[in-house]
Amino acid sequence: MQSNCTLPGDAASIGYPRDTSGRAQDGCITGGSWVTFMQTTQGIAQVNGAALFYEVAGSGPALVLIHGNTLDTRMWDLQVECFASRFRVIRYDMRGFGRSATPAAEAYSAADDLAALLRYLEVSQAHILGLSLGGLVAIDFALDYPQMTHTLIAADAGLRDFQWQSYGEFSAAVRTTAQTAGIEAAKAQWLAGDLFSAALEHPGAAARLRQVVADYSGWHWLNRDPQHTPETSAMERLASLRCPALVIVGERDLADFRDIADLLQRRIPGASRVVLPGVGHMSNLEDAAQFNALVLDFLAAPISPAS
Repeated sequence: MQSNCTLPGDAASIGYPRDTSGRAQDGCITGGSWVTFMQTTQGIAQVNGAALFYEVAGSGPALVLIHGNTLDTRMWDLQVECFASRFRVIRYDMRGFGRSATPAAEAYSAADDLAALLRYLEVSQAHILGLSLGGLVAIDFALDYPQMTHTLIAADAGLRDFQWQSYGEFSAAVRTTAQTAGIEAAKAQWLAGDLFSAALEHPGAAARLRQVVADYSGWHWLNRDPQHTPETSAMERLASLRCPALVIVGERDLADFRDIADLLQRRIPGASRVVLPGVGHMSNLEDAAQFNALVLDFLAAPISPAS
């Protein structure tokens, strides 16, 4: 796999605002977390009854990055510099995460939010990449908005209506802790679980995860999220997908997520699956070079709809 991107250093800041040190020749960085000459815009989009923070970098075909649970746009800091040299990279915070507003009482859909954000940004079609919860949303979006989905990349993805085993029990336990012992206790339990054990072996990934989780409000642990779900199971609809699809999963990810990756490969027509060796749930942080190369190689391949 070929990629000429230089990755940011593990010491890179992930706070706001991003710094501008460590510029590299190819448009990526080596020591800081952003570059001044890359065209970027940030804003709050009032769409679909929500206030969503977004950031756009680079130019070219649109590529959307969707973050995981308790995380936000910053989890993609090791991807944006490389991807934006070839794509118009759009990353955003879903409701209740990062700098976006928390959900209101009205029912909503995260896929509808993304569709409204893309219309706001005048994007008619995009490559859709999501990890974990973001992978679940990416799949929902591809199912609900096939005409707006150029390709689908589901990394260590969740799947709506999947019968969770160990992860479901762990997630429920963390929610209970938040409601009985407080948000900080729940965050400590969340980070100490097997979900992030592989990532925490990497000092850079560990620092990024701890910072972003520390900034999480915990809203979803304390409140009922009024997201509505389609009447038809996502698993039953996977065979209807016709866009090219790549499934990425870490070799050391939890069994639930490895099972989902297998299921996605079997049920999405023409889907490819890649297992990253030695990598856990946060594949984009634990082996950013390999992850970035996989994505860029997939997106560089000729696009032909699945039969």
